[in-house]
Amino acid sequence: MAETTTTSASPLPSPDVAHRQSLRTFGQSRYAALKASRRRHGYFHRYLARLVAHHVVPGSRVLDIGCAGGDMLAALKPSHGVGIDLNPAAIADARAKYPELTFHDMAAEDVARLAATPDAGPGFDYIILSGVLPQLYDLHTTLEALRTVCHERTRIIVCTFSRLWQPVIGLSEMTRLKARVPDESWIPPYEVRSLLAQCDFSIITQKHNILWPLGIPLLSNLVNRWIAPLPLINHLNLCTLTVARLLPRSNRLDTPKCVSIIVPARNESGNIKPLLDRIPLMGEKTEVIFIEGHSTDDTWATIQKAVAEYNTAPVAGPGDPLTPRLALSCYQQTGRGKGDAVRLGFSKATGGGGDILMILDSDLSVPPEELPRFVDLLARHQCEFANGSRLVYPMDKHAMQTLNMIANKMFGWMFTYLLGQRIRDTLCGTKVLRREDYEKIAANRAYFGDFDPFGDFDLLFGAARLNLKITDVPVHYKQRTYGSTNISRFRHGFMLLGMCAFAARKIKFI
Repeated sequence: MAETTTTSASPLPSPDVAHRQSLRTFGQSRYAALKASRRRHGYFHRYLARLVAHHVVPGSRVLDIGCAGGDMLAALKPSHGVGIDLNPAAIADARAKYPELTFHDMAAEDVARLAATPDAGPGFDYIILSGVLPQLYDLHTTLEALRTVCHERTRIIVCTFSRLWQPVIGLSEMTRLKARVPDESWIPPYEVRSLLAQCDFSIITQKHNILWPLGIPLLSNLVNRWIAPLPLINHLNLCTLTVARLLPRSNRLDTPKCVSIIVPARNESGNIKPLLDRIPLMGEKTEVIFIEGHSTDDTWATIQKAVAEYNTAPVAGPGDPLTPRLALSCYQQTGRGKGDAVRLGFSKATGGGGDILMILDSDLSVPPEELPRFVDLLARHQCEFANGSRLVYPMDKHAMQTLNMIANKMFGWMFTYLLGQRIRDTLCGTKVLRREDYEKIAANRAYFGDFDPFGDFDLLFGAARLNLKITDVPVHYKQRTYGSTNISRFRHGFMLLGMCAFAARKIKFI
């Protein structure tokens, strides 16, 4: 009898690695088309290089991230120029055209690898990211990595494109006037400012450029040089150039004593164990508090079983040091709604001073692996209230329906107006603040009343009332793999409109 062997399936790569692999394969397989497209739109790329060169002193040390064929880097006339790109075909092309420059086949997220090489030297004078941010899976990781190749006077120059031009660009790709590219984030200028600030970069200037990207002799330069910079008109421009500088990290604080994660759960039986497996350790102590709310499936039994099994599992092998673990607890709410569950969870948080309180929805639509960046922002005093924003990165195809997307954007505009702070996604369930600030919000709750069945708006309104600094933190938004949403878009939508009207009387029109 022949012997048979079985092989286990290879583990799937993490989402960020899979994203980079997809971009590499796409760029390499379509490089000829991408290169031809750049030639067809040569005027645009030359003019963009001219705009960037205006901010770069010739003879400087320059790093171009996402350098493609190296044309922009060469146009900047550096004394030492280094370009990186994850497309091997583009890197080979750049090396052939510009042998005096240095090019590496490397993803933007891996830029810290340069810090240990002679290419980085004492750091670069200028770091260029032209059209790169929208392609990144994790913006925070890349911006943090940039700090490793900076010196104290480094300038970061970021080029992004206006969402107003999305229909035009989409039509150009459909008609093959422009080479198609993978789905990208559309990052508005205020989001660029916020992201850079979260990683301790200070904005020096932000300019909108290029109203007419097609090359027509005399006309194009006339429009782009003399008309595009004019007030009001400049907001119609295709490109935004942001110049920023590095700030010293003098405000990093000690690790929080306790991070308490409140997980409201209703009809989420299939998500409990996967969620528990994926929550990272944060602070000196990380506790997870499940609040079950009147489920019609076996969610409560599943939570109890998962908590019992985790709490009784061996910590480490004989003789090994104890491994840090999550502290788990679970409760059933007697009231109704997520807001009641959140308040119950916060009341059960067991940590002492220096706590951070966090809400995480149990549907796994927001990856738990992204929670540490919220804690880091609060620990470094970058903000006092961190609000998850699902509207930056491309989301899974069926993660959010069109009507929900429209409603999210509408309520974002309304809350930005009402609260006087920019909030892009009010309905994201991931919200983080310090315990001491939550206690002040709770103590002043009578000003607004117990009006919020969701819990999100009670916190947002209370934070605005206390003048807390609110910051949107981009998160990825994934499609559900178990269960269905507990949100009724029309009934809850009308409730939200009512809450906005209520808040207007209490906050704006006083």
